[in-house]
Amino acid sequence: MSQTRIAFIGGGNMARSLIAGLVADGHAPAALTVSDPVAEVRARLAKTYDVHTTDSNAEAVAAAEVLVLAVKPQVAPAVCRSLAAHLPRPAPLIVSVMAGVTEASICAWLGAETPLVRTMPNTPMLVQSGAIGLHANAATTPEQRNLAEEILRAGGLTRWVSTEPQLDAVTAVSGSGPAYFFLLMEALEDAAVAEGLDAEAARLLSIQTALGAARMAMESDESPQQLRERVTSPGGTTERALAVLTEGGVENLVARAVAAARARAEELSQLLGADA
Repeated sequence: MSQTRIAFIGGGNMARSLIAGLVADGHAPAALTVSDPVAEVRARLAKTYDVHTTDSNAEAVAAAEVLVLAVKPQVAPAVCRSLAAHLPRPAPLIVSVMAGVTEASICAWLGAETPLVRTMPNTPMLVQSGAIGLHANAATTPEQRNLAEEILRAGGLTRWVSTEPQLDAVTAVSGSGPAYFFLLMEALEDAAVAEGLDAEAARLLSIQTALGAARMAMESDESPQQLRERVTSPGGTTERALAVLTEGGVENLVARAVAAARARAEELSQLLGADA
C-alpha cells in the first residue's frame, strides 16, 4: 500500500490529517498528490509532507489509483462534474470524506458506475485519533474495501456500516460527538472553578480526566457501565454526583441530542442530493 498513488481533491483539514497519518505510517510522499486552488495551502502541504501539489484537478487524477474527495459539500457538484471528463477508465477507487453527500449523488455527478467508499470522519482525525464510519457501494471490490480501510486507518479507528443511511447515525454519534464531550469538559471546568480551583488546574484536570476515562474504556474488557459501577462506591461522592445527573435526565438528553443530529444529517443529505 505504501506506493499506492493517491490523489486528494482538496487540501483542507481532513485531507491534511490523512496525509499526516499516511506519511507517518510509511506511505511514500512521492505517491501522494494534492490538488487545491489556494497557493498557501499547497505550499504548506509540500513543505510539511514533501507531497506533490497542483492547482489542477485533471493533473491530480491522471495517474491516481485512489481519489480522495475532500472538498466542502457545497462545491461537490461542480467539482465532481468537472472531474468526470478526466477520470481514467475504468474509474479509480473514490473515497469521499464529504459530509452529507450521498453515494448516488457522487456517482451521478461523476457520470459512471464508480467504485466508491463514503466515509464519515470526525475532527480528532486531525491528531490521528478519529472515529470513522465507512460504507462501500456495490461497485467496490473486496480489495478496494481493504484499501480504503487502510487509508482511513491512518486517521484513527474505522468501522464499516451495512447500509448508507447508517452513516447518519455515525454522524450523530462520532461526527458530532467530539462537541458533546467538549461541552461536558467545559461544564466540568466551570464547576471546578466555582468550587475554588484556579482556572488552569480546572482546565487540565477536566481534560486529563476525560482522556483517562476514554483510555480506560478503550483498553478495558469491561463495558462503560461496568467501569462506572466499579468506581461508584455506595454512599460515596460519585454516587451522589451521578444521582444528580440521573435526576436531571442526562440519559434522555443524550438520546434526544443524538436523534436530533441524525435527523439533521438526513435533512442535509437530501438538500445536497437535490443537485444530483
